[in-house]
Amino acid sequence: MAAIGNLRHRPVRRLTQLYAGLVLYGVSMALMIRSGLGLDPWDVFHQGLSRRTGLSFGTVTIAVGALVLLLWIPLRQRPGIGTVSNVLVIGLVVDATLAVLPAGGPLAVRGGLLVAGIVANGAATGMYIGARLGPGPRDGLMTGYVARRPGRSIRLVRTVIEVTVLALGWLLGGTVGAGTVAYALTIGPLTQFFLPVFTVAGPEAPAPGRVEPLPAA
Repeated sequence: MAAIGNLRHRPVRRLTQLYAGLVLYGVSMALMIRSGLGLDPWDVFHQGLSRRTGLSFGTVTIAVGALVLLLWIPLRQRPGIGTVSNVLVIGLVVDATLAVLPAGGPLAVRGGLLVAGIVANGAATGMYIGARLGPGPRDGLMTGYVARRPGRSIRLVRTVIEVTVLALGWLLGGTVGAGTVAYALTIGPLTQFFLPVFTVAGPEAPAPGRVEPLPAA
């Protein structure tokens, strides 16, 4: 595995981009929540757990991220500073944003929140992955599993995991709707667009035109 935690190359740029991306990711999640039109699979699961446990959305996000990170151990994955930061920062930011962002309102406003949230999520994914300081815990779970079993398709593994958490989240009371479908259809192309833009080229990363994007967080 590459030395994803090495900060000798352009540390200020990479750390700034990492944390800006994680903050934007948390804001994007809050925008989609406030739209009330549906969430991505993992956030449907987080919301369902939040409603069942009474814990805040951000707290549940942090707890699930930490538990997923434990699954890296048998996969022999090495987390980077970006991985640990992903677990903590996104959950704190989404709670802070929800505290100041009122619920949707008219459908047009809610639709705007959804679109803004999805686009921001794609940009945020490109930023924090492009910093090359470690994938998110959910990304690493998928890529680590495929690395240990080369015959498996990452697309298939991702689909199985996300369908599972989506179903569990829906059963727990998470919001599934048009936004869930819109996210599934657009997040791949958005990440494909933003990742080359934000990838920090250098000794630890290929040139932007040669980047192979990872799945979204």
